Amino acid sequence: MSYPNAPLLLKGALIYFGTPMLIPLPNIIVFQYNPQTLTRSFTPWAPVARQPVFEGEGAARHLVAERAALTAEQQHSLAQPFDPQESFSVVLDLDATDALEHPESHPVAVAVGVADRLAAIEMLLYPPGDSLLASVLPSVNVSISSSGISASASVGAQLQRRDAPVVLFFWGPGRIVPVRITSLSIEETQFSPLLYPTHAKATIGLKVLDPDDLEKIDGEPATGAAVQIAKACYKFTRGQKEALAIANLANAVESIIGLPPT
Repeated sequence: MSYPNAPLLLKGALIYFGTPMLIPLPNIIVFQYNPQTLTRSFTPWAPVARQPVFEGEGAARHLVAERAALTAEQQHSLAQPFDPQESFSVVLDLDATDALEHPESHPVAVAVGVADRLAAIEMLLYPPGDSLLASVLPSVNVSISSSGISASASVGAQLQRRDAPVVLFFWGPGRIVPVRITSLSIEETQFSPLLYPTHAKATIGLKVLDPDDLEKIDGEPATGAAVQIAKACYKFTRGQKEALAIANLANAVESIIGLPPT
């Protein structure tokens, strides 16, 4: 239910910049309601673990040999050659109640409830296809192209590398980062007479892709442009984070000035 005096808020979104489907436009999945909680976690890069030190007779000789065999990564335990791995976890509430109050303006909600929004999120887990039809019905596409070949042969035709879609997580102008969906759990709680969900909760895990991750993506027609956009968004967000960290110096100065004299 919407309130007339509620403030206008930016809505978060997942933006799919993979291979164009039926039209050359990004697939933008706008959050119906912004989640009240956004969980973030960081995993710094860790060097390779050192081998255990031998004890007893000849320990010094073994220790020297062990240190000589250490790789460069093992020798630099304080090194940080890569950005930390950042991940998000959000819970999205999807509800068709408002749309069903005005069925003449929302025929899709009347027909399928929130199934279309759930399907759009689910398709971000699948490798991108040449078209929407090929993505949704890959088995039909394979059977037509194989023209009567056995089912095992048609499955084998799909055994090729397909990269995950390039997706942007938009959370206001201060956080626009390329991500890959690492987990998705959907709880459907209410249904239409045709058993389409009218209310659902989607718990989504997202892993931020840094420029090193994006270098490994290759093979799709629109991947080149999508990767460049993703890299630019990552650098833009990283730049804002650095600027905010520098701005925190003002807080430190104010705290020092505000200290009582000793």
